[in-house]
Amino acid sequence: MKLTLFALLIVASLSTQAQNTMNESLPYNQIPEAPEKYTAGTVVSRMIDGLGFRYYWATEGLTDNELDYSPGNDGRTIRQTLNHLYSLSEVIVNSAKKQPTDRTLESREFAFEERRKATLENLKTASVQFAKTEDLGEHSVIFKRSNGESEFPFWNNINGPIEDAVWHAGQIVVLRRSAGNPINPKVNVFLGKLNE
Repeated sequence: MKLTLFALLIVASLSTQAQNTMNESLPYNQIPEAPEKYTAGTVVSRMIDGLGFRYYWATEGLTDNELDYSPGNDGRTIRQTLNHLYSLSEVIVNSAKKQPTDRTLESREFAFEERRKATLENLKTASVQFAKTEDLGEHSVIFKRSNGESEFPFWNNINGPIEDAVWHAGQIVVLRRSAGNPINPKVNVFLGKLNE
């Protein structure tokens, strides 16, 4: 009996350590240092960093119980909202890379932690790319569909995918609170880190 309990404790400890290691390797557990110069590119980069921080903490510690939570009014579950956020992160990063978002490809299936990591990495990549840009006009939003391509100016990226993703990160915060697992109360979005 003691040996079984000891083995369970070791497995639980290793699982927690693996989770902590993965979380430490994810971007946006805090907002990076601010750029020294204000440019159009660094401002957009910082907007994305703020989104990444909000997303990180909105999704930190979610369980299957919360992922399948729905407000009961035909609204999306948290899992469905996370899928949409990943899709928005694809549009943002493709604009940063000056590439079309190809809607002819089948959506990739991810486990929650994989999707979370991919979303955060997309946001980090986009932030780094935009921080280096001189001309946001070169970063159109392009959608490739079976009936052709459509292109929109960068302005649509701001009021579309970027702000939509902020909106949905906030929805996750509200939904997870309703599901009984609120976010860490030490999250300080103004400072971009956890309160001491």
